[in-house]
Amino acid sequence: MGSYAVEDVTLPNSVLGKAQLLLAAFESGAVRLRLSELSRRSGVPKATAYRLAQELVQWGLLDRHDESYELGIRLFHLGQRVPASAVLRTVARPLLTDLFTRTRAAVHLAVLDGSHVLFLEKIAGEANVLTHSQIGGRLPASCTATGRVLLALAPDGPERVEELALGGLPSLTPRSVTDPVVLARQLAAVARQGYALEVEGVRPGYASLAVPVTAGGQVRAAVSVTAPVAQVSVERLLPALRAAAESIERGVERGAPRDTGHGKRMAKAARARVGHTAG
Repeated sequence: MGSYAVEDVTLPNSVLGKAQLLLAAFESGAVRLRLSELSRRSGVPKATAYRLAQELVQWGLLDRHDESYELGIRLFHLGQRVPASAVLRTVARPLLTDLFTRTRAAVHLAVLDGSHVLFLEKIAGEANVLTHSQIGGRLPASCTATGRVLLALAPDGPERVEELALGGLPSLTPRSVTDPVVLARQLAAVARQGYALEVEGVRPGYASLAVPVTAGGQVRAAVSVTAPVAQVSVERLLPALRAAAESIERGVERGAPRDTGHGKRMAKAARARVGHTAG
């Protein structure tokens, strides 16, 4: 999982641009970075990186621990105030918790972020706190179920896939799709069926099922459930996933949290339909 510093072609001349690269150096999942590593990952010369890092510490955007740096708490507070994600997360959180209670699978809410998916929310129990995902973390969109849903339904999805193919599709496991032709065929199927199923493309032994969340006629996010392969059944999980996504959509359109009682009734009806079909 690369950072913006890796994706950028040239080093920006502005101080703000270089500061952004320092912050983006943490997108690889690192918690703490020494100055030399911060400079290497960002591409900012060491002397400049030191000076800017000291200013970022004063602003609360970075914290310093001995000879290492980590992201500051002020970034968390600012992130909570981003209007689009704040409303989405506030509305989604209780519904995602209900979905986790019903499925006992790890639940994710993600949005498209360039060639990656960014996880806005994650609900998981002690038995399934998966190490491959975390709130605020990013994963290659082509490898994940949420990413495939978002790529398949994005207006500029084909262009994004072409850009991904130029640099070579990333591989997280031996089962990750690395052939652009195969990925394009899979995305076409996702667009037709309205959901994506990923099996061992992110973590061996695990699978994910994802559906889109739309608002105002546009796909805004994706919701997924992740569990051991044997526990991920499209027939069993898809109705509950879609019911949760629809409840989130209605809440986002109103711009405020909703009572989850209706969502619970929808999920109960969906489970009843699945049970009737299975019988």
